[in-house]
Amino acid sequence: MGKLYLPKSYRNRLGNQETTEKAIKMVKDMFQTNLAAQLSLLRVTAPMVVMKGTGINDDLNGVERPVTFPIKDMEEAPAEVVHSLAKWKRLKLTQMHVSPGRGIYTDMNALRPDESLDNIHSIYVDQWDWEKVILPEERTLDTLKITVRRIYEAIKVTENLIFVEFPQIRPILPEEITFIHSEELLRMYPNMSPKERENKIAKRYKAVFIIGIGSPLSNGKAHDSRAADYDDWSTVNADGYKGLNGDLLLWNPILQSAFEISSMGVRVDQAALEYQLEVCGQQYKKELDFHKALLSGQLVQTIGGGIGQSRLCMFLLRKAHIGEVQSSIWPEDMRQECAANGIDLF
Repeated sequence: MGKLYLPKSYRNRLGNQETTEKAIKMVKDMFQTNLAAQLSLLRVTAPMVVMKGTGINDDLNGVERPVTFPIKDMEEAPAEVVHSLAKWKRLKLTQMHVSPGRGIYTDMNALRPDESLDNIHSIYVDQWDWEKVILPEERTLDTLKITVRRIYEAIKVTENLIFVEFPQIRPILPEEITFIHSEELLRMYPNMSPKERENKIAKRYKAVFIIGIGSPLSNGKAHDSRAADYDDWSTVNADGYKGLNGDLLLWNPILQSAFEISSMGVRVDQAALEYQLEVCGQQYKKELDFHKALLSGQLVQTIGGGIGQSRLCMFLLRKAHIGEVQSSIWPEDMRQECAANGIDLF
């Protein structure tokens, strides 16, 4: 189990579970409508399982085990519950012949049994997975920043609408989001861990996007790990640093910490995939279906990411634990500790 944080004098601002359920629905309905408008996205239906060995499932940090099971009617062929839909969306956009400037989003439901359970991590993951077609010449830092600003605007609009319905939840987000590269952050706080640096910068600016997640920094270590085959973390961008991807963090006043809402980025092209697979020692993936299609130029260029549904509800409704906005499995001692501190898990 991860480290559980119990805020002092925590109070559920929404009262009973019926009110909380109503507020959760409002957040999800309003945000996805705003997100689709900001990024020109069409909602599509997504799979919960994919076939093992195709390279379609998301490897996350490369060590998490997917839930795997045999399919009786397909000669016991193994399938996997998705971790996310980072690569499936790119295949879908290519199949749909979506034009540049437009994209798709979907409700993604995943199982990640290797998560360390705490205030913000659950084995059940629900997020808006989105992906948008871009032109090859749009694989730039400017494209990344414009997209991040639009997503942040959708979050702010939703926060304001929640305030109209529930005036006890006052808006706290700043007008603008701040951008900083992970290398700049390291130079600002060289003696801190990546998590400590995130807390420091998020507390200072309240909303920040950290660019460049996955490539080693000047200290020889990456700010955080990323799979080799979806985000582009190796291309040198217009600022002279590596990476066309990043994490969107908000300062969470309930948990007194940085709070990741989204991981996203410009996706790998052929050159970036070749390089990142080599760096990670994963050249064998070139023989998988997804990777062969990308390396042969069959897939469109895209930008995309995931935005946590329960995470966003938790932040906007000022909850102390993700189990207050989703139904999942929790250790009994965690349930008891939370209940003793005014935190009721679904």
